[in-house]
Amino acid sequence: MLEPVSSDAGVLTRSKAARYRHSLWLLTKRDLRVRYSTSLLGYVWSVLDPLLMALIYWFVFAVVFHRGGDVGEEPYIVFLLSGLLPWMWFNGAVSDSTRAFIRDAKLVRSTSIPRSIWVNRIVLSKGIEFIAALPVLALFVIFVRPQASVSIDLVFFPLAIVMQAALCVALGLIIAPLVVFFRDLERAVKLILRFLFYASPIVYGLSDLDGLPAGIQTLAAFNPLAGIFSLYRSAFFPAQLHWSAVGISAVMVLLLLALGIWIFRRSERLVLKEL
Repeated sequence: MLEPVSSDAGVLTRSKAARYRHSLWLLTKRDLRVRYSTSLLGYVWSVLDPLLMALIYWFVFAVVFHRGGDVGEEPYIVFLLSGLLPWMWFNGAVSDSTRAFIRDAKLVRSTSIPRSIWVNRIVLSKGIEFIAALPVLALFVIFVRPQASVSIDLVFFPLAIVMQAALCVALGLIIAPLVVFFRDLERAVKLILRFLFYASPIVYGLSDLDGLPAGIQTLAAFNPLAGIFSLYRSAFFPAQLHWSAVGISAVMVLLLLALGIWIFRRSERLVLKEL
């Protein structure tokens, strides 16, 4: 006969979860404090990089080559920012995950909290920077009205955030332990991120790929960022919402998350020995 589960076990599990969340928040605040404590501009730097990139691409495509309307949608500056801001979150989280264990090796070895926290705090801190940069996007939307407006698809914005956070965690759980054994992977990740920037619908939209060969369209659809960026952009450009891409992205995120958890669990003890 099965014995009832003790209520003490449930209390203990909730207590561990609460300690994990508390530790995660403390480490995240430490990351943000260290990043901005020696900076005079502080928060401005989290906005300046994607803003300058957006202005450069806007100048090249819309001013120099007069491609406004042919690539993406008008107003092109809003189109760019709605892709660049989430890209900066993704790029920063994946890039920093290559040093998640190596940078804090002593703390990783000496603390008893789950080691996944060293990946999750990077994703969370970069996500907070992304949220903090959204008012800049809102200001551009207001400034260029009535060309740009907010659609009812804004309700999908939180879904995009959840999917992107899960994707960043999944890739972090894969990359962080593997870099400990293969140090060249850090440089490889940087190269892959450069390629992925142009392979993702950031300076262009999914609809701009319609005239390309079917093989390229298929590969582009299996990029998990494609569906996520489609959700972000639909808040301002409803025609950019492609549910097929969103569905593929959701499946890819779940598969990568399962793979990340498996790799992380299998390599955790070996990582501690290597550090």
